[in-house]
Amino acid sequence: MRVLLTGAAGSIGQVVAIGLADRGHEIVGLDLVPPLEGVDDPWYTVDCADADAVAEVFAQERLDAVVHLAGRPDEASLPDSLHSHLVTTGALLDAMVEHGVRRIVYASSNHAVGRTPRGDQPLGEDAAPRPDTFYGVAKVAAEAALRLYADRYGLDAVVCRIGSFLPQPEARRHLATWLSPGDCVRMVEAALTAPAPGFAVLYGISANTRAWWDLAAGHRLGYHPEDDAERYAADLPERLEDADEAAYVGGPFAGEAFYRPALDRG
Repeated sequence: MRVLLTGAAGSIGQVVAIGLADRGHEIVGLDLVPPLEGVDDPWYTVDCADADAVAEVFAQERLDAVVHLAGRPDEASLPDSLHSHLVTTGALLDAMVEHGVRRIVYASSNHAVGRTPRGDQPLGEDAAPRPDTFYGVAKVAAEAALRLYADRYGLDAVVCRIGSFLPQPEARRHLATWLSPGDCVRMVEAALTAPAPGFAVLYGISANTRAWWDLAAGHRLGYHPEDDAERYAADLPERLEDADEAAYVGGPFAGEAFYRPALDRG
């Protein structure tokens, strides 16, 4: 499969590019920055929010699918967040429709449901949107655009609500939310190759014993994670912040430290 990988220079993008290539896929990289040293794949230094530039990439490359990882990974104003996540997604979707590319895998976030209080049962893919930040709001909006294009044009759109992508857990919350690099690649490949998923949502976490999200949707798409954060549990000290970070599934993003006005007023 020939895959356009946006955000290819990012921490997740680099891991996914290598992992998919190792599994026989061809990667076309796209990022705001030039290719990293040693990258030989086709590469476009393009802003995903520039619809004309994105369309030109599609015109030049034969593509089978898109993996959309690009986007600001932290909190910003509401307009900036929507530009980074919703507008970029819209530009890609329009180019896909124009050039007959039928599948997109989208890196959404657990923060799309991050304001949901922790419960006794794992949260499923049908949980109502409940963002904890403007970052989360923008992810919800991008998911809605993907649903619209799946319904309107029959695209296959798989939304991966990623937890905590790290080499290994760094805090006790990560015992529930960790996504290992290896499982991240397994997740993306499953989302790329699942037969006719239509619009689907899965939670991007490893097979964590203490998981806060239900992996059943991922299993239906062929995602079978192999790692478990529990092996690191004994190495993670108790912290005063642990209880607050476990109150909502979005962790610290749901706290007052992230409260801000929607608009930056100069």
